[in-house]
Amino acid sequence: MTRVCLVGSEDVNLRYELLSRETARDALATYDLQEPFENTIALGTVSLGAAVSLLNDLNWYLVRFTDGTMVQEPSVSDSEWLSRSLAAAIRDDEIPAEERDRFLRVYGVERPSEDDDEALPRLVEPMLVTRTSETIPEYDLRDVDETLIVRLEKDEFGA
Repeated sequence: MTRVCLVGSEDVNLRYELLSRETARDALATYDLQEPFENTIALGTVSLGAAVSLLNDLNWYLVRFTDGTMVQEPSVSDSEWLSRSLAAAIRDDEIPAEERDRFLRVYGVERPSEDDDEALPRLVEPMLVTRTSETIPEYDLRDVDETLIVRLEKDEFGA
């Protein structure tokens, strides 16, 4: 199963914004929506092509209400995510396998305190890094227990 995760902009309630609009609500109606991180919506699709198609259908809303979109395709990686652009390039066979994991956006994952059982983990301060070997530079923007890696296309890297 290919997973999709939409990361809401800081100043919006992503779930409300998407589900309060008929077209977006209809596009999402057949999916089991989850919230793995604060202000995110995640869902599973049958394939990479279905994930990219859904994101294309939601584009108007994504531009207005999200800071990022991630796709996790098991045939590429079980632990790392793909940017929307890279997912589309892989679907269209536009990028060779050896060029799919060099440019990365690494989010810190901040866990809520143990006293707050209602709070969700949140993604914080993405850091751009380049993979030059099997390992990547350590996330050093703040103290976090774990990170989430999103692979990018070279054009998205911006460095």
